[in-house]
Amino acid sequence: MRDTPASPSFWRSPLRGPWLTSVLGLVLLVGITMLFVTGLVSYAAYNPGLAPVNDKTPDKGILGFYLFAWPTDPHWLYRLTQGVHVTLGVTLIPVLLAKLWSVVPKLFALPPARSLTHALERVSLLLLVGGGLFEFVTGVLNVQLDYLFPGSFYPLHFYGAWVFFAAFVAHAVLKVPAAVRNVRRAREEGELVAPRPDPPTVSRRGALWFVGGGSLLLFGTTAGQSFDGPLRRTALLAPHGGADPGTGPNGFQINKTAAYAGIDRAETAEDAWRLVVVGRSGRTVRLSRTELSQLPLHSSALPIACVEGWSTSDQWWRGVRLRDLAALVGHDGDPPDVLVESLQRRGAFRHAALRANQVSDPRSLLALYVNGEALSADHGYPARVIVPAAPGVLNTKWVARLTFGKV
Repeated sequence: MRDTPASPSFWRSPLRGPWLTSVLGLVLLVGITMLFVTGLVSYAAYNPGLAPVNDKTPDKGILGFYLFAWPTDPHWLYRLTQGVHVTLGVTLIPVLLAKLWSVVPKLFALPPARSLTHALERVSLLLLVGGGLFEFVTGVLNVQLDYLFPGSFYPLHFYGAWVFFAAFVAHAVLKVPAAVRNVRRAREEGELVAPRPDPPTVSRRGALWFVGGGSLLLFGTTAGQSFDGPLRRTALLAPHGGADPGTGPNGFQINKTAAYAGIDRAETAEDAWRLVVVGRSGRTVRLSRTELSQLPLHSSALPIACVEGWSTSDQWWRGVRLRDLAALVGHDGDPPDVLVESLQRRGAFRHAALRANQVSDPRSLLALYVNGEALSADHGYPARVIVPAAPGVLNTKWVARLTFGKV
């Protein structure tokens, strides 16, 4: 009778054992915890509690407990946290796959539950494997701008993360003490050890070096997307399929082009486009680009950083401060929140809300120029918002309307 996957003798690798599994598990314990924390930070940066237009995860209930007013200092904060989140997630893929390979015999073990503790472990393992694969796959697809999954990435990844992390915590509570003991002792015994192993071709430490080398390779082909210069050319796993930004003052990363957003050049022409600014008691002003350029202009050196993990170095933006535009419509002193509306025809963030602390920051601009040149169409001509430490999607391009007040 042939062995089946439910039989221990079916699994013949001499590498499987408590030591290898425990080392991989402890690495994931640290790495996945960092991923979860930076993921929560990224979600908070969107200020989903501010307004329905920012909230892509309705009915989140108590899962929104961590939300706070996202700061504008340091101005590179989101660039750092999201760069770490994406780069670390990609780097951990070989470790995750090796960990799953090391415990695959347990997925087929019979009977399904020998005790209540064993049953809890099996359930947590099922959620852990399924949730882990779901989170890593959707994350990688999002980084590559390939939205092959049904529905919006934001709620799928958000709720999936909570299911995965809950299973992860339960599994860690059950397994971490044993994992620490297994790493400290050299003796290999237990259900993961093959009863009739094949001859070894590599040691367990050699296998760890192989996994580590894979992670290092992925790190080297991903991390460069958070830098400029030669390092950016090493980011082979950075988002692909977008527009070539070209060279010159506007020659930096673009996700969505004007053509993709449905921007008609006729409506952004000088004689057609007007910025509508609405404020206290419905007070409204309409400004052409020429009129905006005649207001006091200020400069800010700020990066663009996106949820996909890529970012630019500081670009020099020049335009009108958001707080000065608020003052034009009756909001002297401390400006309120603002709802920003774009000419963009489609997309989740054609409307976005910014908090009062973001509006009042003197570096927050309605930018008309970048690096000494007028904005290109793909970078938001005739005007775009730029705010320190905000995710790229909240730096709305092709701005048509600003409504100051409670949003």
